[in-house]
Amino acid sequence: MIKFETINEAGRQLAETIRQEDLLFDGEAIVFIGAMGICVRKILPLVNDKHTDPAVVCVDSTGKFVIPVLSGHVGGANELARQIARITGGTAVITTQSDNTGLWSLDTIGRQYGWQTCQLSHDDMNHAIATFVNRRPTALVCEVEDKGTEHLKSSCPSHVTLFNSYEDFLSYRNNNDTPTPELLLIVSPHRYDIHGTRFIQYFPPCLNLGMGCQKNAPADIARKILEGVSAAGFAIESIRSVATIALKKDETALHTLHTLLPWAKVEIYSAGALGKISVPNPSDKVFEVTGCYGVAEAAALAACHDGALVVEKQKDCISTADKTGFPTTDKAVYFTWALSEDNKGCRKGHIEIVGAGPGDPDLVSVRGRKFLERADLILYAGSLVPKELTFCAKAGATVRSSAGMDLEEQFQLMKEFYDKDKLVVRLHTGDPCIYGAIQEQMAFFDEYGMDYHITPGISSFLAAAAELRSQFTIPEKCQTIILTRGEGRTPVPDKEKLHLLAQHQSTMCIFLSASIVDEVMNELLAGGYPPETPVAACYKLTWKEQRIYRGQLKDLANILKENNLTLTTMIVVGEAIDNRHGLSKLYDGHFTHLFRKGKQ
Repeated sequence: MIKFETINEAGRQLAETIRQEDLLFDGEAIVFIGAMGICVRKILPLVNDKHTDPAVVCVDSTGKFVIPVLSGHVGGANELARQIARITGGTAVITTQSDNTGLWSLDTIGRQYGWQTCQLSHDDMNHAIATFVNRRPTALVCEVEDKGTEHLKSSCPSHVTLFNSYEDFLSYRNNNDTPTPELLLIVSPHRYDIHGTRFIQYFPPCLNLGMGCQKNAPADIARKILEGVSAAGFAIESIRSVATIALKKDETALHTLHTLLPWAKVEIYSAGALGKISVPNPSDKVFEVTGCYGVAEAAALAACHDGALVVEKQKDCISTADKTGFPTTDKAVYFTWALSEDNKGCRKGHIEIVGAGPGDPDLVSVRGRKFLERADLILYAGSLVPKELTFCAKAGATVRSSAGMDLEEQFQLMKEFYDKDKLVVRLHTGDPCIYGAIQEQMAFFDEYGMDYHITPGISSFLAAAAELRSQFTIPEKCQTIILTRGEGRTPVPDKEKLHLLAQHQSTMCIFLSASIVDEVMNELLAGGYPPETPVAACYKLTWKEQRIYRGQLKDLANILKENNLTLTTMIVVGEAIDNRHGLSKLYDGHFTHLFRKGKQ
């Protein structure tokens, strides 16, 4: 909640301007609009502790300067000041050293990425921050791969040494020929007994706890399970979810677990869903009762993100007690638990299929660029992707073109790196899901149980619209874009022949068809496009060699032949090319929508 304090009319008007924007802030804050001296005198009696004080931001009444006064990091005043400055066109005056040196904010970075931070005294945290901002030797251990660790790895300061495991760090520290780091930063779901080094540990939410128990199991089972998780070397702070079968959703032990882990989601699965999951320790007896061969293991596997069990089923029991509280041995209640980890471990192989965009290296996505910078192997489609896109590869990375390889050769090269727990980037032109030939590669990855993901890219048809300065959807005239190709050596389904698609008179973007342009032109004319329909032949869109030729459909074949346009030519057909007629309702002053009332 943000509270505004103003002292004059100019301040009230500025406050109203700021209120109308969507500020991304979920804490407590006071925005004071007026002189800094007045702001300080007003808040002085209320200042208590930076860990409990609200964020306070002072803005002069013209909006020229926006100054975080209190709780810049912990309370979020620094970021709030930046947001307000963007609204007023002013300058955010940030005075904290870590911000002004481009260093990480160690006390808030965990919250930024959804990690819990180990419990440290205020003095210990301040000493750790001082060590870091004074650029003393620091070690960073990343035992998971998520957005937070991606950011840390890509923005590592020169005084930070990166390690993929705590064991690697210990080996480095124990080497007498290397300087001992004065600070250890560790991102891991494992809890280590750390001695001899000042440290901050962050616990990423990547563990999933599966639970099974007998009916009416006592609440104390929950504590026993968490003791078992800790004894296995895992941090309960990293438990992302608690999972079980629908049959157990009302068990007291489950609700107690949720109480002890308030940040964790509770995942309930049907017997049918869990019954489809293969578990390492199946039980016929459990199947008789529940309809699946293992509740704890199956639930943990169901809840994880393409991960694996890190602790298989653990079976234990707890003695019941009579009403006097004395234990009895007549009955013991059994329970099971298992633990899975989301498949983000940086020690595992991974393949990222990255869309390179249409060609210009600046048009690859930010995410795609980060993967290229971190990859151990970049396998790029050399006949279609400019080699310049691979120039950001890290030192020691292997960069290979797939132009001369068949499918099996490509797969064997990727698997060779994958099996060594390396990061592989398969770089495809445009967006890999459009004529990217990735389906057959993914079939191999699926067959061998390999971990992979797709980073989308800007397709060449979008680059065509941008370079033609054309909106491919015209209000009340053309609301459909057809992406297709002509029929060459690869057949086209009968219902997708160009002359049938042409009947829609939509904007049509035709891939991979320059070599059969005569057939393409004839099919489009036969389908009903008028001979005068605008066309554009776009060669190597966004590349240094880009050329674009406009004309009419009846001249399409001549345009391509006269200009020797072959591979990497996009053909665009339709009235949308260079169209400047037609108004949308979106910005019509008389049109009412969710964010604006139309004028009468």
